Amino acid sequence: MEGKDPWIRTLRRATDPRARVVFLPHAGGAASYYARFARLFPDGCDVSAVQYPGRHDRLGEPFVTTLEGLAERLLPSLRPWAAESVPLVLVGHSMGASVAFESVRRLGRDGLTAHCRLVVSGRGAPSTMRETPVFDTDQDLLDHLAGLGGTEAEIVGSPDLVDLVLPAIRNDYRAVTRYRPDPEAAVDTPVLCLTGDRDPRVTPEEAAAWKRHTTAGFRLEILPGGHFFLTDHADSVVRLIAECAGPGGR
Repeated sequence: MEGKDPWIRTLRRATDPRARVVFLPHAGGAASYYARFARLFPDGCDVSAVQYPGRHDRLGEPFVTTLEGLAERLLPSLRPWAAESVPLVLVGHSMGASVAFESVRRLGRDGLTAHCRLVVSGRGAPSTMRETPVFDTDQDLLDHLAGLGGTEAEIVGSPDLVDLVLPAIRNDYRAVTRYRPDPEAAVDTPVLCLTGDRDPRVTPEEAAAWKRHTTAGFRLEILPGGHFFLTDHADSVVRLIAECAGPGGR
């Protein structure tokens, strides 16, 4: 499936996997961001990342303009894995956390969450959603992302690269702005919530509120750092995800 599916990029292949981990990127992000994390997983973990349309090798494809639409379009790629007895762990950071949550909700409607786990990172719970900032200019948007740590310096310093990535960033921010989650929605999978202790977009209370959105187990881990705390704590993040994927993770 990995070789033909436009949505999935294999980052670490396991022949006989004990768990499957799928990363869902942040706004403007791509699958390649998570390659460094994949290398840190223990043997037996099959690690992939979602490639959204409109970026990298899907640059010529039209954007999906809502987070719910992304979850719907991704669902056919996830169903075969969710139907297996191997644990399937969806890991979403920032915007990706909402897409992961909506994907698990849809898998639940299909009765396919018996072996699923959800890891949400850098995102407040659906019941605590804030208004997403609206930016008057592209430079304001880039400055915002740079402040969060979400834009590489070489991109900001290169007009050609900025022109290449800005359409995806604009689309994703519009999609996040339009997202109106059900504040009462819950999934029947364990939820691990990761957050930075200095994240300007998520308070510890907003992160802890994810507990209201699962009928299974919940765990909150607060790590040092801002919105992209995971960049500086890849080892810890991978360890926590691997624990969630393990036998005691459900």
